[in-house]
Amino acid sequence: MNKTTFKYWIEAMRLRTLPVSAAGVITASGCALADNSFRPLPALMCLIFAILAQISSNFANEYYDFKGGLDKKGREGPRRGVTEGDISPKAMLAATYLTLAIACIIGLSLLLFGGWWLIPVGIAVAIGAVAYSAGPYPLSHHGLGEIAVIAFFGLVPVCCTYTLQTGHLPLPVVAMALATGLMGANVLIINNYRDIDDDRAVGKQTLAVKFGPAAMRMLYLFNSMAAIALAMTCNSNVNTTALATTCGIYGIGAVAIVTLMGKLNGRRLTPLLGATAMLMLLFSTAWAIIAAAAR
Repeated sequence: MNKTTFKYWIEAMRLRTLPVSAAGVITASGCALADNSFRPLPALMCLIFAILAQISSNFANEYYDFKGGLDKKGREGPRRGVTEGDISPKAMLAATYLTLAIACIIGLSLLLFGGWWLIPVGIAVAIGAVAYSAGPYPLSHHGLGEIAVIAFFGLVPVCCTYTLQTGHLPLPVVAMALATGLMGANVLIINNYRDIDDDRAVGKQTLAVKFGPAAMRMLYLFNSMAAIALAMTCNSNVNTTALATTCGIYGIGAVAIVTLMGKLNGRRLTPLLGATAMLMLLFSTAWAIIAAAAR
């Protein structure tokens, strides 16, 4: 593989979005630290599993959108290697299922730390990684992408990572899982907001296409404020000043991004996608530090 080809594969992984999968594991690990139950090895394995599952989903999205004629050359979003002819469809399909297979192997090894309940969860994650873009009812084509993100980048990784380390699942952790999912959904909101015209042209019915730009800006802001409310009301056992400061910084960042959404369009929105993912990662990291300090 030459440097140019390697570059196309890196682009297909969509590195800007990968902090979303890391954030869930970090949030859960912070909760485990607060309970003096943190276990580094299963946490690390959950992190690797989450990132690989997201990469496989990104690969699948590129392949199946190309196969379905939903991508075109010169689209507003990041360059698509398969659509542009840089990566063959066969290679992308193979990479999708190879990456997913490696993720599943790591997932099976987590049985050593958890139990058989992980198998249906892992199957759901594997199906979700592909069903987002493929199958008889692709989730991303019918306005269900944001719900899928809340589930698979919030509820599932946070709840499972925490339970693997502690053996139980209290309500405040579920609240943090939902908060994480809402933050993750904002990344998809930016993505679909940028791609409204392209998606509408090919009949892809995302929420952005269904409800328009103004509604998506309001949804982004609602998700952000709801996530802050969940974090603030369900974590009375940590330093509330530090948590309030973290939530305040996140809120300011979210408002700034929403403001820019109203001023930018097309490719100029792409940096906001990365900024949203990094804001989420910074929040989860700060939360883990605050939770660890509460021990």
